[in-house]
Amino acid sequence: MPPSEYISREENVVQALYCTHHNWLNTWLRSRLGNAADAADLAQDTFVRLLQRTERFELKAPRAFLRTIARGLVIDHWRREEIERAYLESIAHLPEALAPSAEARVSVLELLEEIARLLEGLKPKVRKAFLMAQCDGLTYKLIAQQMGISLRSVERYVAEALYHCYVLRYGTHG
Repeated sequence: MPPSEYISREENVVQALYCTHHNWLNTWLRSRLGNAADAADLAQDTFVRLLQRTERFELKAPRAFLRTIARGLVIDHWRREEIERAYLESIAHLPEALAPSAEARVSVLELLEEIARLLEGLKPKVRKAFLMAQCDGLTYKLIAQQMGISLRSVERYVAEALYHCYVLRYGTHG
């Protein structure tokens, strides 16, 4: 059998979408990002996401579908840039001897991105209380005072955040 016979229906659909809409998507992304290289990367990532989908899809509005996927990738891209900028600012004051190596910076940034993904589903107050407890090392009492909420609310928020992370990590609700 020739290799083309091994190509699934979904791969044919993605190939057709790519040929028909890649240039449009790349232009749309460039207008959002202001950077041709990032736009090209995210356009490719959009089609890779389509290839990785396990469910079948029928497209009545392919550009809207592609734009939805690409918009999520743009948001992820901006979040990564924001995390990287904040991290680099936080280590910029360190003496050269104490500055992390390039490899360590990459590892820390990957970890920070994973943490951000874990926490993105939380309500802002829950996320804030959790970060104040875990990252700032504040007691629940201090968090309650600083946030202007009850001690019980802080306990509930931190427990909710921990449970949220547990479910995301282990994929179980029980």
